[in-house]
Amino acid sequence: MASDWLFDRLQAFGDRLALIWQDQRYSYRQMLDGVAQWQQILAEQELAPGQCVALSGDFLPDTIMLLLALIANRNIVVPLTSSVGSKREDYLKAACTSAIFEFDNAGAWRFAQGNPSADHPLLQRLRANDEPGLIIFSSGSTGIPKASIHYFHKILDKFKKPGKPYRALTFLRLDHIGGINTLFQMLCSGGAVINVPQRTVDNVCRAIEQHQVQLLPTTPTFLNMLLLSESHKVYNLSSLEVVSYGAEPMPATTLSAISKMLPNVKFRQLYGLTELGILPTKPAMSDSLWLNVGNNGCECRVVEGVLWVRTETAMLGYLNAPSPFDEDGWFNTGDAVEQKNGYLRILGRASELINVGGEKVFPAEVENVILQMDNIKDVSVFGKANPLIGQVVMARVELCQPEDHQALEKRVRMFCKKHLAPFKVPVAVQLVFSELYSDRFKKIRRQTEVL
Repeated sequence: MASDWLFDRLQAFGDRLALIWQDQRYSYRQMLDGVAQWQQILAEQELAPGQCVALSGDFLPDTIMLLLALIANRNIVVPLTSSVGSKREDYLKAACTSAIFEFDNAGAWRFAQGNPSADHPLLQRLRANDEPGLIIFSSGSTGIPKASIHYFHKILDKFKKPGKPYRALTFLRLDHIGGINTLFQMLCSGGAVINVPQRTVDNVCRAIEQHQVQLLPTTPTFLNMLLLSESHKVYNLSSLEVVSYGAEPMPATTLSAISKMLPNVKFRQLYGLTELGILPTKPAMSDSLWLNVGNNGCECRVVEGVLWVRTETAMLGYLNAPSPFDEDGWFNTGDAVEQKNGYLRILGRASELINVGGEKVFPAEVENVILQMDNIKDVSVFGKANPLIGQVVMARVELCQPEDHQALEKRVRMFCKKHLAPFKVPVAVQLVFSELYSDRFKKIRRQTEVL
């Protein structure tokens, strides 16, 4: 098996700290003992290599041990979380799942046999190589997200060269390609993985202080929440060495402010997609939004302002949608980018671009300006259809303190007029009283009724 090296590596770390959960500590030796117990359970349940097995839960010791056992058993793993809600059966069907292990936040679990639908040629192709696989769902907002199927060893191979053994927080969840990346980056380097059950600012900062966390993988949305909370004045975050961020464009305002708040921390922008994995990147500098994407089996090109990627770590394809690759293996990421001196800046999803009378407006640019204003907790910008000019710019704002709606709208528009071209200024400002981000801490951009 191509991933045999993984278990040799983990065994070599012996009594080194591997996992922390609810103040319980597990060494690599204890973790591998747990993996062996889960392998016995897989045998008792007669789960054969090549079967698709769902694993629903957070980053708990047993979910991590079971994940490793499924890899060793050459199963195709389908990580899920409770966020799928009532659509769970649709997810299981799309992934041709034969069985599911479900964990609650206390670590209790139950097993259920599945009723897989008709097999899929991509599954047959993976099984023919007698290798473990991974099925990850995209974060679609409507319908059933696309099910991407990967060779697990292609995700693991980039960790053959060990990195620094950080103590890392598992902020991104088990069903997120970034969460899988963080887990194996740490385990393959002899680092330690720390789980927080609720990703609130207080819980995250408390865990950083208590467990001397060195690496925090997160999103720009969460970093903005951290800024507003001023929790760095309550908790000691001095152990932090690296904050990696991705999943959405980073506002320049947020990056500048968080860099000043945590001056001894290196900020590292990551780039990846469910379909491609986390790609090799090199930033222009720690506090820069410009980065180089590519090398090590990964090629990039820009076509009409949109990034295309061809990489060895790409998925085999979708189980529930046509192949998105062109005949030469290139994948359209859908991300609009700007180029300069060999570096790229991610502008946002091309599908979220607002067309105002033929002029292009990227929501992140307008959001970056509004975030500079006083009393703004968060903002989401989107386009609204207009019969005369195609679309107009709209803004939804969450406030730190109550403010008159009309006064707020006037203040936002006046501020934007000073910093943006006229066609980029929001024509209306909606006042909202709920979070503007998803359970994956990514900005939500969709229309709501104006108050």
